Amino acid sequence: MLSLSNAASIDDLRLIAKRRMPKFAFDFIDGGAEDEISLQKNRSAFQEIELLPKYLAGASHPKLETEIFGKYYSVPFGVAPMGFLNMAWPGADMAMARLAAQNKLPYVVSSASSTSLEKIAQVADGNVWFQVYVSREDSVLNGLLKRAKNSEYEILVVTVDVPQPGKRDRDIRNKLHIPFRPTLKIITELMLNPMWSLGTMLAGPPKFGNFELDSCEEVAARPLAEIQKIFISPDFLWDDFRWLRDLWEGPVLLKGILHPEDAAKAIEEGCDGIIVSNHGGRQVDYGPASIAVLPSIAASVGDRVPLILDGGVRRGADIIRAKALGASLVLVGRAFAYGAAAGTGGVYRSFNILESELRQALGQLGIHSYDLVNQDILMR
Repeated sequence: MLSLSNAASIDDLRLIAKRRMPKFAFDFIDGGAEDEISLQKNRSAFQEIELLPKYLAGASHPKLETEIFGKYYSVPFGVAPMGFLNMAWPGADMAMARLAAQNKLPYVVSSASSTSLEKIAQVADGNVWFQVYVSREDSVLNGLLKRAKNSEYEILVVTVDVPQPGKRDRDIRNKLHIPFRPTLKIITELMLNPMWSLGTMLAGPPKFGNFELDSCEEVAARPLAEIQKIFISPDFLWDDFRWLRDLWEGPVLLKGILHPEDAAKAIEEGCDGIIVSNHGGRQVDYGPASIAVLPSIAASVGDRVPLILDGGVRRGADIIRAKALGASLVLVGRAFAYGAAAGTGGVYRSFNILESELRQALGQLGIHSYDLVNQDILMR
């Protein structure tokens, strides 16, 4: 049977997570929008990119360190923002924070995190960025930004690809509510997964750590898709971004950009970096894979601001593919969430798999340092 000790890949960790979690919880992390075509594209698009090795290069100890926004990190990948992550296992947010502190990698903390942004910052030792959705109410956004500044978050990530909540069929079929409703189906799944159920019962049910939704029965009883509407605005425009840009003193990144024209416009409006992302295939099911549009966005942006890729990373070689196509850094979501289902040890196992695969792939390609990766290694 698969365990953390013999898990060879992120896909192995996914199987472990599926075994350990109730179906409704696993589907929340694993699923995508509608028919999940975009979710599948994120993987297949990576797999179509071939890399051409060069041998007799002596790259036995490749360097992984990278610098972005004036700070050096030990690896060129970080933790993507993931809302409600403690659904995987109690304390998953804090396990990510400890990983970020001990291994010096960026952790983009979601405004919809299960744990408060203050508690995460206290543990992550400065390796945190803060992600926000633009709320319909200015008071919600202003409050979050003030708290993030007080907790010494330096980089703000603004997610722009959620003008409407994504239609996630798995969550609809599972009748997922926050907090959980004790339906017969839910109770049966909890009984079939006693370890997860006991751990969650002892820690308390997952909640939105930055919003006291659980104190309002009327709101908390709504389906997840309705709760999401509270925190997003379909009317967020470039004028609003300029206001937000002026409000935040540090670097501001836009996350969810897929169109080259949006990327160019973002720079004109003062954006300091762009995260090319299709939200992990969780929002739009009829759009492109993130990696598929990266070259056109890189051509539009040039070297004016850093590009970061989010979506579909499962192997160390994927990180190299993204760098060759123009990304300075990649963010990893589900790969860490699968590990988190096995607790702190699983989070570290996810990191170790990706780090070792990346180092091995660089050596096999004959590249001495991640910073030296460029389009020359792409198979034409």
